[in-house]
Amino acid sequence: MKTIFITGASSGLGKAAARLFASKGWKVIATMRTPEKEADLNQLSNVTLLPMDVTDHKQINATVAKAISLGKIDVVFNNAGYGLMGPLEGTSEEQIHRQLDTNLIGVILVTQAFIPHFRENRDGLFLTTTSIGGQITVPFSTLYHATKWALEGFNESLAFELQEFNIRVKTIAPGGIATDFAGRSMNLSTHEAYQETFDKMLKVLSGSSIFEFSTAEKIAEVAYEAATDGKDIVRYLAGPDAHTLSMQRAQQGPEVFRKEIAKALLS
Repeated sequence: MKTIFITGASSGLGKAAARLFASKGWKVIATMRTPEKEADLNQLSNVTLLPMDVTDHKQINATVAKAISLGKIDVVFNNAGYGLMGPLEGTSEEQIHRQLDTNLIGVILVTQAFIPHFRENRDGLFLTTTSIGGQITVPFSTLYHATKWALEGFNESLAFELQEFNIRVKTIAPGGIATDFAGRSMNLSTHEAYQETFDKMLKVLSGSSIFEFSTAEKIAEVAYEAATDGKDIVRYLAGPDAHTLSMQRAQQGPEVFRKEIAKALLS
């Protein structure tokens, strides 16, 4: 029975992945900031809940050590993250640090903490949720895109250095997911100079066909595929809109594609 360690498993994709892997006979170590509030996953016999806030560096090391003490970990799924939207000029320093710490630094530190375990076993897979937002951009999402583009580069480079130890590195790049990402998991910044344009973009985006929202369960199936297919592939697009947007950018070129996004969302 293989074991997967998942961050951000309290809701959305993380929770859907925990359920899916558990249903496939995997042992699941599901981490979240407040596991004592979880009333669903703790009912599954092959799921272990552990506390972990990926912005708490000491807790990362303690939780990773606890997870390893339970037995061999086969897959680490770095999934914790959230979205920050709004004009950079109106973004507070606290918001900047929280976005980078959660979406990027947390992933790096969790990954780093598990490398010795994988290296000693000469086996393991790091799977990270990036986003189609790591390949394209929309307005007023500078810091979110900064973290997701960074994760793409981080994982691709990491795949080179870990391959000699039979450690694989893969990313899942979803498009829109029909979860509370845009509610509970979305944070906004504001500035009066940009408010009219920002509000207009949000209205257009909410009724736009740019993103075709998939269920968390459908995206979790792509994560399971990446974890089990044995293929030497780094990037997995997840959801029809992710495939469409990636193809459009490749066909049109980045500058034409960027202008089309501006026309669609800001005109």
